[in-house]
Amino acid sequence: MQLFHAGRREPPTVGDHSDDADLLTAVAARRVEALRLLHQRHAPWLRARLSRRCADADLVDDAIQDTFVAIWRDAHRYRAARGEAAAWIWTIAVRRLISALRGRGSPPRTTTLDHALPDGPGSARLIAESAEDAVLVGVEHGDLGAALAALSPDLRAVIEATVLDGLTTREAAHLLGIPEGTVKTRVMRAKAQLRGHLT
Repeated sequence: MQLFHAGRREPPTVGDHSDDADLLTAVAARRVEALRLLHQRHAPWLRARLSRRCADADLVDDAIQDTFVAIWRDAHRYRAARGEAAAWIWTIAVRRLISALRGRGSPPRTTTLDHALPDGPGSARLIAESAEDAVLVGVEHGDLGAALAALSPDLRAVIEATVLDGLTTREAAHLLGIPEGTVKTRVMRAKAQLRGHLT
């Protein structure tokens, strides 16, 4: 995909039939309807996946809104040759969620497990930190963050999709635009490299 530049060609006509790359080209040309279509297409699955990482619905909504603001601002940076648009959008969204969690100036939200223990005399309310929230904030720090950063982009993408996001091999293949066998091979290579880096 080539970037749209004023004075060259018009961005493609957009509609429900448009692929994500064409929509991003149109967004880079400041076409609001293209951003609206991207939002309609991607916001639902972004909400579902981000909600697996953070129990705070308001924070998830803020991250999604920030994601589409970033897409509006940075669509010209997207390059189709580097991978699927959905993966590019997901990377923005998860970084926005991490930033939102850090911006609180406090540890990730604790979740009250009211269903675990009843309130009343002699009983305590159980409060536990969301493990996914803790991993989300901590994944860019320490040994794991350094190990992930050391992976090549293609290996890091499959680890993020399958391990951090919990996608199946088939879902990861669809998201990344590669065959399922390639996902499996890259996961094995990535895990071997991570083990080497962490030991």
